[in-house]
Amino acid sequence: MMCMLLVLSGTAALVARAGADPLDPPGRDTVPSPLAAVKPMANWQPKFPFPFDQTRGNVTDADINAEREMCGWFNADYADLKLQIERFNNSVLRRNGNWDADGIPERQAAMTENIDQSVDFLAPRAQSLTQSYDHAGDMYFPIYEGQSFYILWQNLSNVSAGIKGHQPTWFTGPSFQRVMHYGSKIQRSHVCD
Repeated sequence: MMCMLLVLSGTAALVARAGADPLDPPGRDTVPSPLAAVKPMANWQPKFPFPFDQTRGNVTDADINAEREMCGWFNADYADLKLQIERFNNSVLRRNGNWDADGIPERQAAMTENIDQSVDFLAPRAQSLTQSYDHAGDMYFPIYEGQSFYILWQNLSNVSAGIKGHQPTWFTGPSFQRVMHYGSKIQRSHVCD
């Protein structure tokens, strides 16, 4: 009797999951749309949780403005860009890695344009962040989550190069994993709230 209930409950669970997945709506194989315009965050203020309260004196106005603008980009474009990369990867995989399959070249061109637009926006801001050295000679960024934005920018550039070079393991491997990791770190820190 108990085995019959387990089998029936498993069947019911399978039946309940049939149908379209609302988290993966139709249209995932369409050409990505351009990213949203970055909106300035007029009321944004930097955060200084411990230990960044100790390095507050090393944070410059240029650091604050750069992070304010990067937060504007993050809030407007990061989630959409990440989803575009994930969907593109799935499309290439569903076509057995054929980069010349129907629709792939158009999607690749639109998506790399979006990634390059983001990299071009982030580059001068990430590069302008103050990098300091502690008493042991280790480099650090005095502004909270400055390092996360810097590494996110570097790895988005790597993802773009991997896609342009048709190297799926490059853009879905370590570089994209770091983009997701540091994007999650920025989001969980609430630095852009």
